[in-house]
Order: sequence, then C-alpha cells, then structure tokens
Amino acid sequence: MSTATRTGGQLLADALVAQGVTHAFCVPGESYLDLLDGLYANADKIDLTTCRFEAGAVNMAEAHGKLTGRPGVALVTRGPGACHAAIGVHVAMQDSTPMVLIVGQIPFAETDRESFQEVDYRRMFGSVAKWVTQIDDAARIPELMAHAFDVATSGRPGPVVVAISEEMQKVRVAVPDIGPARVSAAYPSPAALEEMIALLDAAERPLVVLGGSRWTQATRRIIRDFCAARDLPVAVGFRRQSLFDCTLPNYAGDLGVGADAGLVAKAKQADLILALGTRIGEPVSQGYTLFDMAGQGSTKIVHVYPDQAEIGRVYRPALGITAEINAFAEALAKLPAPATAPRWSAWTRDVHAARLKQAEAPDYAGPLNLARELQALEKILPTDTIFTCDAGNFATWPNRFMHLTEQQEFLGPTNGAMGYAVPSAIGAKISFPGRTVIGLVGDGGFLMTGQEIATAFQAGVAPIVLVFNNGMYGTIRMYQERAYPGRVSGTQLTNPDFSKFIESFGGHGELVVKDGELIPAFQRAVASGKPAVIEIRTNPEQITNRATIADLRALGSGPKH
Repeated sequence: MSTATRTGGQLLADALVAQGVTHAFCVPGESYLDLLDGLYANADKIDLTTCRFEAGAVNMAEAHGKLTGRPGVALVTRGPGACHAAIGVHVAMQDSTPMVLIVGQIPFAETDRESFQEVDYRRMFGSVAKWVTQIDDAARIPELMAHAFDVATSGRPGPVVVAISEEMQKVRVAVPDIGPARVSAAYPSPAALEEMIALLDAAERPLVVLGGSRWTQATRRIIRDFCAARDLPVAVGFRRQSLFDCTLPNYAGDLGVGADAGLVAKAKQADLILALGTRIGEPVSQGYTLFDMAGQGSTKIVHVYPDQAEIGRVYRPALGITAEINAFAEALAKLPAPATAPRWSAWTRDVHAARLKQAEAPDYAGPLNLARELQALEKILPTDTIFTCDAGNFATWPNRFMHLTEQQEFLGPTNGAMGYAVPSAIGAKISFPGRTVIGLVGDGGFLMTGQEIATAFQAGVAPIVLVFNNGMYGTIRMYQERAYPGRVSGTQLTNPDFSKFIESFGGHGELVVKDGELIPAFQRAVASGKPAVIEIRTNPEQITNRATIADLRALGSGPKH
C-alpha cells in the first residue's frame, strides 16, 4: 500500500483500485477533473466508459452491479449531473443493487452561498440511497471510500453517494490505501433451519418465492436442488426471472406486475410461503393484498432476508431468518435430503400446469403474433444470454411467453423506471463482451435514453435492442382507458423510423411487421457484428397480452393488467 504523497484526485482513483473496481461509467465534468486525471494514471486497471447522459451512465453502472454482485461505479458532475443521475440511484435502491455514485462538488469554502451548481447531496439523496457522504479532507479519502463500498454491499445491498469537493482533489497528502473489509455474511442458525423444515413438513400447499440481489450461480443451483428434491413450486418476484430455471417442471411463474391471475389465486391458496431474498414488496404482494399483514391468516410466511429491519416490516412472518442469501444457500446445502416423498406433489403439478397454460400463445388479431415470435426467438438464443428490460406494458409479453434457462440473466428495474433497457444493455455488454445481450424496450422508453447507443459504438460493443413500437405510452393508456374510456389525453406518441435511427450511427437496423420476420432479422443483426436495433411494430389495439383497448373500454375498470 502506497504512502507516498498524492493528490486527492489520485487518492480517489487509487481507492477505487484498492476496492477492486474494474469498470466505471461517467459523464465528465469540471468538478472532478483531478479524479479523471487519477483515472488516466490507472487506465490499465479501470476501464472508464464515457457516456452521453448521466442517467445512462448510472444505469450502466447499476447493470454492472446486478451482474457481478460488486458495486457498479458511476461518476457525474455537480448540480445538473447529479440530478440527472438520481433515477439510477432510485433504481439501485429499490432493486437492492450495490453501487457507488461519485459526484463532483463545489469548493467547500463556498458552501451555503448557493454557489454555481451547489446542491446539498446529503439532503438530496438522503431518502433514495443507503448512505450519503461528502469528502472535504483528502486525508480521509481511503477511510470514507472503503466505508462506501462496505455499506453498498452489506446487509441489503444498495447505492451509496459520495460527493467530492473540488479543491480537496488538489490537496497533496500521504496516507495509505485501504482495501475491502473481510466480513462474514449473516448465516442462519441451525435452530432457525430446523424450524423452517418443521413448518415445511407440516404444510399442504407450499409456495417458494425468490427475489433479491447478489445471487451467485452456486446459490441458484443449491436453491434449485433444494426445491426439486422436495418438489416445491417456485415463483420468482418482479423482474427476478433469472433466479430460477423457468423451464423446470416446478416453475410457477413470475409474481409481479402483470402476474397471471391463476398464479395469484394459487398464492392466496398456499398455506406456507418460503420467501427467499425477496422483500415481499408491493409488486410481489399484488398491492399488499396477497397475505394477512398481521400473520394471522391461513398462510404462514417464512421470510429469509439479509436485513433484519425488512423482516416483519409489512408482513409478520411465522419465522424470520436474517441471513445473506448465499450464506443461507450454503446452509441449505448441508441439510439432509427428505426421507419421504412430499404430500404436495399434486399441488405442484397443478401450479405448474397453470403456468404452462398461461404461456400458450393465443391467436391475436393482426399480421404479427408477438407471443409466437418471442417463443421462436428464445429457441435460438445462447444459453448465457443477458436480457435487459425497460418498464411498460410490452414487458409483460416476454414475462408471460418466454422461459429463461439457468445461465441466462434478466435485468429490469423493479421501481418501474423507463429508459433503463438501452444503457443497461450497453453496460452489460461492456461488462461481459463475450455474451449475447438483448435490450427489450418500448418506443417511449427508447427515446428517453436511446441516444446512449452512441456509447456502444465508442466502447466497441454490440448489444441488440428490440424496440416494441405501438405509438403510445401503453401502460398509461391502459389505465386511462379503464378509468376514462375513449378520452385519450397525453399518451399518443410520434416516433422516428427506429431502424434508420441506428443506421445513422453506422449500426444495423431491422423492421419487423409480421409473423416470420423476427428470427431472420435477429440473425442478420447478430451477423452484422454491430450495435443493432430491431423495431417491432405491434398492434396498438392489443394494449396488453390479455386485453384490447375495446375490451378495456367495455369494462370501464378492472384489475391491473
């Protein structure tokens, strides 16, 4: 560890190296020129990606954090830069993604004068980040940066914001670097595991619900084997499809926004919920309607979560286990196999049959049956494909009709943020250039951050983006038609030719309008070796995968999706 005299900017860059950072995403600013100079000196250790918009940079970092389990790092300038980056902090908080956002700050001697671009970041980010700090003393850089990474990864993972004042970066000090802390993960007690198994043995209709972040591949395999050995039906939480092999005969479906009514009914019938890693938040609980909050209903809950404060926050469990998910899986792996066949196998088959039924592609009106096209696409994809998904009604189509396998990844914002898919696809491809990365986005979401495709060209990576174009903000139009049938206001969109948009950058563009066109278009996009956009023009009348606009107008109101 170096104790030579270094500037604050060099110390900050060296602190990132000391914490094992390999990638960082930025929009440059004059407020952190010295840190940028420090990163220049560490260019062989940290791959710095220059982005076009701060929200894009932070979403790229968030995708890196989701995929690696290590904090994604983004760097933005003060004032407007930090405000633009705020959406990515909110995504990381609600998705429990480890992330460190470094924000340039005004000279600390000018504090409280409303100086140029001055913002109090402790107040601004206080409710959407795990921790917010500001470094004004260069000698404290190693200490505070090490703590930032510790907080981002401990307990329930999440984002940390570090403001760095401008002149502090120029001060020279002699302090040693500090590496990552060695911390043992929270491990479940043997007594808690015994009680969990006893509750499971007494159940008639159990259901496992998976969620959370930082699952390793080994943990996924252990949870899969534990559930298979006991023939347990397994549902995944909102946008957590990659936590379980969706092709297995005990897969129950995704329990989130747009969940199948059959799965929701089964969840209400279950007498035991094993909630592993999920907060059991609003989307998973279907607006907090699935279970009795006081824990006095017919459904018992075993809640395994790394943060004690989340257990019982909304639902009082029969058993709460404070444990980091990978440590919990390690303990599960040591349990003996069940001695007898479970009594609920018929229940599991029934739950899985409901999933298979809802995944059958109906006959939709129009030249393009999106369900069948997506199911044809999944058959030709590599087994380690990474999907990134935006918010919007279009997202319920792959959720319902596609099945991820064990090595595939699915990244999506559980806070419903539009504009996520394109930058996160680029961040994923930069993090794992050898894997196929597919971004799924609506026409509204694409034009929020679609310009970030320029970053893919600059970084030399080639994600493939599928743009589902129905000429409207579809989710809002759906609610509008339910509440105010026929009174369309503020939801219509005028769009460019998306295939021409990508071609203007020198990329590969395709247009799909009817059955049989998606697979050849995708294969040509892959063969091009370029960043690609495939515009899929969908029937605007088919507002969801279960209802048309005419259906909604006839109903006037109804349940979500």
